[in-house]
Amino acid sequence: MELRQLRSFARVVELGSMGRAAAELGVVTSALSQQISRLESELATRLLQRTSTGVVPTDAGRAFLRQAQLAIRHADAAAMAAREARLTGQVSVGLASTTATVLAPRFILAMQQRYPDVRLRMTESLSGHLAAMLNARQLDLAIVFHTDAAQRWTVLPLLDEELVLIGQPSMPRWPAGETANLAEVAPVPLVLPSAAHGLRNLLDGAFARLGVEPNIVAEVDGLATLMAMVRVGHVATIQPGAALAADPALGRIWLTGAGLHRKNLLVSLPEDELSPAGLAARVVLGDVVRELVREGHWPGAALQC
Repeated sequence: MELRQLRSFARVVELGSMGRAAAELGVVTSALSQQISRLESELATRLLQRTSTGVVPTDAGRAFLRQAQLAIRHADAAAMAAREARLTGQVSVGLASTTATVLAPRFILAMQQRYPDVRLRMTESLSGHLAAMLNARQLDLAIVFHTDAAQRWTVLPLLDEELVLIGQPSMPRWPAGETANLAEVAPVPLVLPSAAHGLRNLLDGAFARLGVEPNIVAEVDGLATLMAMVRVGHVATIQPGAALAADPALGRIWLTGAGLHRKNLLVSLPEDELSPAGLAARVVLGDVVRELVREGHWPGAALQC
């Protein structure tokens, strides 16, 4: 016996007409009649009596109707309780600065819309620091750029980001064209993060393999200050495409060459340690990343999930 059959039977009795009930339920009369016939066969008793003006319940039908209406009310109440039982709790999420620039506003909005009673605590820091905080159980989940295989994390590859030269095209030594290799970029006055950043280590290794020395005029570990220097127009920087989200008017030249990309990995505490709110936030974070990339709002990103 299905809840759909109970609803159909109750509506037929209320309207006193198989045809009118079928119209309201959006089915053809013959299909509704078959539903009622199957219900009567299952109960081994006649529930409705056909008359010249419609249908009326039999004694068994009236007794069955009372219990069917009770079952329908209980089912509706259960559905309402499920909808109103909002997920609660707190979730700590860590993002690197460039990732936060493009992802954080959309992610926070999506969480407010889907889980308004879940409180987010957002942390912006270096990938290595985020990993340490995750190990110390100070974060529930984070997006990092490399993982320690020895850790009991749940790891989901999200995307690969291409690296890009960002600056004012009017500045000295700005390369021509839309793409360039590192040898062409080396003479450009650069402001880069310090060696504490994984991005700097990636770039240092790439320049070293080419045997060229980049023209680094300053090291800045704060993305906001670094990008403010670039906007002035005397220096450029090399960043993943996400850094363009806050400054779409800046010039950009995409870098070519092996290894000039950055992996983004969604890592979280093990499944047995992650709260229901944390599990929900992890799903939302992945959904928002995919939406941003597919909509073209994450420059230079290619999905890996």
